[in-house]
Amino acid sequence: MKAAVLRQVNTPMEIEEVAISKPGPREVLVRTVAAGVCHSDMHFYNGTYPGQFPLVLGHESAGVVEQVGADVHYVKPGDHVITCLSVFCGHCEFCLTGHMSLCQEPELNRDAEDEPRLGTPEARVGQFASLGSFAEYMLVHEHAVAKIRKDMPLDRAALIGCGVTTGVGAVIHTADVEAGSTVAVIGCGGIGLSCINGAYIAGAARVIAVDMVPSKLELARKFGATDVINAGDGDAVEQVRELTGGGVHYSFEAIGLKQTAEQAFKMLRAGGTATVIGMIPPGDMVSIHGPELLSEKTLQGSFMGSNRFRVDMPRYVDLYLQGRLHLDDLVSSRIKLADVNDALLALETGEVARSVIMFDE
Repeated sequence: MKAAVLRQVNTPMEIEEVAISKPGPREVLVRTVAAGVCHSDMHFYNGTYPGQFPLVLGHESAGVVEQVGADVHYVKPGDHVITCLSVFCGHCEFCLTGHMSLCQEPELNRDAEDEPRLGTPEARVGQFASLGSFAEYMLVHEHAVAKIRKDMPLDRAALIGCGVTTGVGAVIHTADVEAGSTVAVIGCGGIGLSCINGAYIAGAARVIAVDMVPSKLELARKFGATDVINAGDGDAVEQVRELTGGGVHYSFEAIGLKQTAEQAFKMLRAGGTATVIGMIPPGDMVSIHGPELLSEKTLQGSFMGSNRFRVDMPRYVDLYLQGRLHLDDLVSSRIKLADVNDALLALETGEVARSVIMFDE
């Protein structure tokens, strides 16, 4: 199969022919139809987060089941699925206490002595997030897919695989936003826009979008923002506090920077909760003013929207088809696999919500 292979940090991926194994007892072979190009891929492409090479990036995807292993009963060939990097075992402490997105059981991958899923025993190729969706096919554990209805467009479904689940889930699962509350979202990329959309669906009375790109702030209004703040026009924290008369009940950081994480905490009212969604670089320390903790403010993280993705993703599909989840405007462009390097670099400009690789076009 053809796949975009990353062999070195900050080096363009080459489209290569990569060998792929057959499904094992609990594995599923998925024909990739669409794959979003996400900032998380960029973090490993540019070395902000360490990775093992060679590696097939990509994790936000949807496709069609081609083959299943002997013990797979959840899906069958022909089923439409969304993949998710929150692969779960189903029996560890995290899974049994409802925190499936935190499962890290090694049994979900093949053992080192087994034939690799990608490549050969002499030249193994890794799968980013146990998926590797910048490829024509994905061979994954059955607990890495969610089955969805077939009338859902797969280019939009792919976005649910990461950005939407992360943004909406941070609102409804991690922070448990109350109806009628006030919300601020820092960063209006794909995840931030999904967070805004989630706050709107949750019934927040006021949703404030914060960014420095006017076009993204305008787009935020389509996703449910009631107010927008251009952080380039002055202190964003002061602007939020002035708009709300003292701060918001909930804030969300969707960029991944120390500075914006600290801003998210500062723009809270007493008793408020700041949720950091962005991937802050390793080694960066987030500082908060100690006395502010006496006002019962909370600073917390969120990984993949604290999801239960086999339950959440079919629900998000329904919300999209009902017109309540806005996915169409998240797609900035539809591209071919050969354009993946340009799509990654476009993320650095801050102008792009999502480029989606289409494999059938």
